[in-house]
Amino acid sequence: MISVLAVLVAALLFGTTGTAQALGPEDTTPLAVGVMRLIIGGTVLAGVSALLARRHARTRITPAPRAGTRAVLLMSATAVCLAVYQPLFFLGTARNGVAVGTVVALGSAPVLAGVLEWLLTRRRPSGIWLGATALATIGVVLLGFGGQEHTAGSAGTDALGLLGSIGAGASFAVIAVSQRRLLDAGWDPFTVVGAMGAGSAVIALAALPFVDVSWVAEPRGALMAAWLGIATIVVAYGLFTWGLGGLTAATAATLTLGEPLTASVLGLVALGERLAPLAIAGLIVLAAGLALLAAGSRAPRDPAPFAVEG
Repeated sequence: MISVLAVLVAALLFGTTGTAQALGPEDTTPLAVGVMRLIIGGTVLAGVSALLARRHARTRITPAPRAGTRAVLLMSATAVCLAVYQPLFFLGTARNGVAVGTVVALGSAPVLAGVLEWLLTRRRPSGIWLGATALATIGVVLLGFGGQEHTAGSAGTDALGLLGSIGAGASFAVIAVSQRRLLDAGWDPFTVVGAMGAGSAVIALAALPFVDVSWVAEPRGALMAAWLGIATIVVAYGLFTWGLGGLTAATAATLTLGEPLTASVLGLVALGERLAPLAIAGLIVLAAGLALLAAGSRAPRDPAPFAVEG
């Protein structure tokens, strides 16, 4: 149950991302916000994780696995996907609002993670996961189609923003499955999440000359960047990866649907977004799916799949 709580807390922190961006300076871009989030969060995450990994190495009983080609590729995949996730996610929330953008981004992740995990490990999802994910997906669909209430003559869901959100969801699914494979291979969670942080920070630094981050000098900009980097990267991904050690990737991805639930509530309370009745019904169904999964996750995790060599 502690693993479930860790992932749920991570989801709550993830859910503040879009609202933090919306409350920040107006002269930002999705790419610039994502770059600063990764530079701050990825660097701190790598440093903290390195210290914790060194401490863990002194107490572990089994020998640490070797950094073979597959392990390096999986760690690289998590870093690239975390970097790609940033501009895609912020593009979706900027064009369709925090509530709808976040819901669409995370709504596809559990299904994609479940399918990808099955293809890689041949581990069939449990009946509880299927039922909970079905409920949560229905809730996400209702939220997505219900969306925000629009005034007469206003546009509906933006297609480019929708594609950005779906791309972000696919990126998150790859992160969850790749990290689960690394943990199954014997890697400790601190090394796994630290490698992701370090790699994503390097990618963000390479993109820094091509974006305008002058807004960081403003108090609102500095506060937004600090929150996005520390709370939604360092703390959130640290908890997510640690909790993933006791869950399947598919289960963890479904639990992170607490993120769109959080984002929707914050969008309503903090940003004044208004959801249509259909979207409100979606929130209720989504919450029911998460509750079912959390209750069903009291059982031990399924037997580990075939380990990744190296």
